[in-house]
Amino acid sequence: MADNNDLEKTLWTAADKMRSNMDAAEYKHVVLGLIFLKYISDAFNDLYQKLVENAGEYEGSDPEDPDEYLANNVFFVPEKARWQYLQDRAKQPEIGKYLDDAMDAIERINPPLKGVLPKIYADPELNKPRLGELIDLIGTIGFRQDANKSQDLLGRVYEYFLGQFADAEGKKGGQFYTPASIVKLLVEMLEPFNGRVYDGCCGSGGMFVQSEKFVRNHQGNIKDLSIFGQESNPTTLRLARMNLAIRGIDARLELGDTFLNDRHPDLKADFILANPPFNISDWNGEQLRDDIRWKHGLPPVGNANYAWLQHFAYKLSPTGTAGIVLANGSMNSNTSGEGDIRKNMIEAGLVDCMVALPAQLFYNTMIPACLWFLARNRTNHKFRDRSNEILFIDARKLGTMINRRNKEFADQDIALIAGTYHAWRGKAGVYEDQAGFCKATTLDEVRANNYVLMPGRYVGTEEAEDDGVPFVKKMNALTAKLAEQFARGDELQKTIHENLKGIGYDF
Repeated sequence: MADNNDLEKTLWTAADKMRSNMDAAEYKHVVLGLIFLKYISDAFNDLYQKLVENAGEYEGSDPEDPDEYLANNVFFVPEKARWQYLQDRAKQPEIGKYLDDAMDAIERINPPLKGVLPKIYADPELNKPRLGELIDLIGTIGFRQDANKSQDLLGRVYEYFLGQFADAEGKKGGQFYTPASIVKLLVEMLEPFNGRVYDGCCGSGGMFVQSEKFVRNHQGNIKDLSIFGQESNPTTLRLARMNLAIRGIDARLELGDTFLNDRHPDLKADFILANPPFNISDWNGEQLRDDIRWKHGLPPVGNANYAWLQHFAYKLSPTGTAGIVLANGSMNSNTSGEGDIRKNMIEAGLVDCMVALPAQLFYNTMIPACLWFLARNRTNHKFRDRSNEILFIDARKLGTMINRRNKEFADQDIALIAGTYHAWRGKAGVYEDQAGFCKATTLDEVRANNYVLMPGRYVGTEEAEDDGVPFVKKMNALTAKLAEQFARGDELQKTIHENLKGIGYDF
């Protein structure tokens, strides 16, 4: 992430060296569990010191009473689970057992953490001297900062490490992590200030973390958000629960297959942010042929894209909006009835905006992706009536390479895309079409294009400056100049000559 300072990177480099030949998928639980333990121990110590001082609002308090911590929304950490106790024993061969016992003790006394913390440290395969080094390394996080800054830093380190593990794991990593700049774009476009936020494939909870940051950055109150999530992978759900607990975010996260066992059946969400797995074929669609969610057509058994779209549309409140990441094929596919479902969703007025994304944004796939923005009521009082339009944004040229394989959106890219959407749908914004980038398109134009939703079909190309010289005249001048150089025997010009002959120009 571009806005992170060097500390996270330095910590990652050091922690990754200790991984040795251990698989990243296993190692992430070792590291992230320790970061979580350091976080709750720091938060506990901060309140513990205030209770020991026994002054002001804490007068008469018992620093070893778990209820004192519960009342202050802080996890109680038993003595033998506190960071200093464990770090003092980091070099002992039994450190793995001490850690597992600590995780057990924390879960027993804090019911919200039951089944969340990793208890893998006593595994004989885990290198104990390396584990001791890792404890010492993580012990340095926030060491010289006050409690609040220390906890914020631990949250940032946790998030940064999630991204790095996703990268290290490759394809599998994308199942638990959506790159931060895509999440930030979704949040900036939907602006979830208050209401119910839902993600039916929540991974490690990045959408919720970014929503919370958005509210805080705009001086809102995080208590105005109610958060609901579902995740089918129990290991990933544990990462999400730790990720949210680190930030004190209260969320109702449930385990289960969202299609077969919707754990929030009556929820109508004000904001939906989701990055479902692309093009999955094994989504048990054959068991759901009569499902109430398929309002716009029966999604094909062999591809879940239109099942996800309709699931999220069904979950929207009467004025709700959704931002969904999907494979590009969803914008123009006509196989197995998908074209008819897309047509029905467009005619129902659900599709608000489509954004084409650049390649290489994702750690886990090279499949080109797009963003679908759905709105349940596009004539509502919050924004202008845009029921006869769809906004198309082609963002494929934006983004910056951050390494040899991956690209991310810079803050100015996010501001440009989100600002364009806000100006178009808002009451006060001044919106203008921009050739090659954005176009407010009427439904009649979309109908004429057979309900294809690819932005490139509508935004056109950037207008090149026209110097008034016809193309043929320019080519004739160029070939004449090349002819002179060719006559002088220039090898490069001979190659160019052969290439030009191949497209019908000779000299």
